[in-house]
Amino acid sequence: MKIIYYSIVTVLLLSFTGCKKFLDINQDPNNPTTVQESLILSPIELYTTTQIAAGYPSVTTAYWTQQLALNQESPNIDTYRITPTDVNNTWSFDLYPAIFYNLRKLISNADQKGNTAYSGVGKVLLAYNLAVCTDLWGDIPYSQAFQALNGTKPIYDSQESIYKVIQSTLDDAIAKLNSTSSGKAIGSDDFIYGGNLAAWKKFAYTLKARYYLRLSKAAGYNAATQADLALAALQNGFTSNADNASITYAGTAKAENPWYENTLPGAGGVVLSSNLVNILKTNNDPRLPILANPGSGNDYIGRTSGTAAATDPGVYATVGTFYGGYIDGNDSGSAAPVFLATYAEALFIKAEATLYKSGAAAATPIYNSAIGAHMDLLKVAAADKAVYLAAHATLDPVTPLKTIIGEKYIADFLSLEVYNDWRRTGYPALSVVQNAFKPYIPQRFPYPSQEITSNPQPQQNIATSTKVWWAN
Repeated sequence: MKIIYYSIVTVLLLSFTGCKKFLDINQDPNNPTTVQESLILSPIELYTTTQIAAGYPSVTTAYWTQQLALNQESPNIDTYRITPTDVNNTWSFDLYPAIFYNLRKLISNADQKGNTAYSGVGKVLLAYNLAVCTDLWGDIPYSQAFQALNGTKPIYDSQESIYKVIQSTLDDAIAKLNSTSSGKAIGSDDFIYGGNLAAWKKFAYTLKARYYLRLSKAAGYNAATQADLALAALQNGFTSNADNASITYAGTAKAENPWYENTLPGAGGVVLSSNLVNILKTNNDPRLPILANPGSGNDYIGRTSGTAAATDPGVYATVGTFYGGYIDGNDSGSAAPVFLATYAEALFIKAEATLYKSGAAAATPIYNSAIGAHMDLLKVAAADKAVYLAAHATLDPVTPLKTIIGEKYIADFLSLEVYNDWRRTGYPALSVVQNAFKPYIPQRFPYPSQEITSNPQPQQNIATSTKVWWAN
């Protein structure tokens, strides 16, 4: 998507450079020292969906959680081969300069003008991306990270401290969004909500619930307390699928949904995992033909990761067009949305939190509503929805959380939240794939080689088999 890339690079150049001011009257209007918030917001939103929510982090973790598979011989990313070089772009270009630096500039500029709308939206996006970063790596540089241009080698902040920053940033965002804003109003430059600040507040509260529950098993935290906090946040969170946080792509040349780009024939044979396909088929799940395109035999066959590559990868099921998947002769996937958070996810969070506080009986109707919300999003026929809910209405009496997260695994298809839930809860139960490059499913990303060279820190020696702090 070169149009997107060019706009982001332009913002980066304008953010980092400017004319040297010998005299104020000699400012070059073609090279401004600051950039309007409206010109920063759009590319950052697109960067968040294109490079993060549907970029390398999500593609990689979709392999590891066995939603996707790669029709290639081991070793590869599908069989857990990941190196410090592989993650350089995500850290050293995508997250830190393109997203964090520019969001901080947007927020600072907006605050100076009293434009609390842009500041509030910027803080929501900052919290979202900070969580992605710390969830993938654990301890990360933040408090000193933006002093690097002054020669500082920033220390790494603990993951616990980053989570406190995330929650305080969301609190600040909500306060900003509740206040009267001056300056330019947000509008068409906001690709997520079109300037609807009430929707942004719901998104912020839903994220607060997500991140509160993330710490349900963290050292020093209590599941019941985190559940209380999540439930309180959800009272102001999403209330329907109309609230979903997403960007729908134009679908035109260079403006395609990133999952469409990720699943093109030249992408290396990206197909659905047999693990996911078999779950859907076993459960007679009516979402199967929506989540997946059938293979060449008009059947839904998933690939078992680590096995010999098929001579004809066309036999395998692929990502359905609803989520952006490519299918020959049908370009509808190119104009599909990428979701950052959904009403269904919010209901699954509520079901899990209710389980911790009030037990399985109280959580069951919320769990059913969560499944229903996802089916409604996919426009599953009402009769098919009713049949499925009747067959899957109850939680496992011994391990009810297993049932909740098992269904959330389907509803959060291709989301980073699937990987986070698996690390936090152990569900769904996943086995190490055949011919694995490493004898374990990675619990985190390795630190980038560029970061190791330029800013050596003790945390960089942590093995990818070591759980992040909140997964303990």
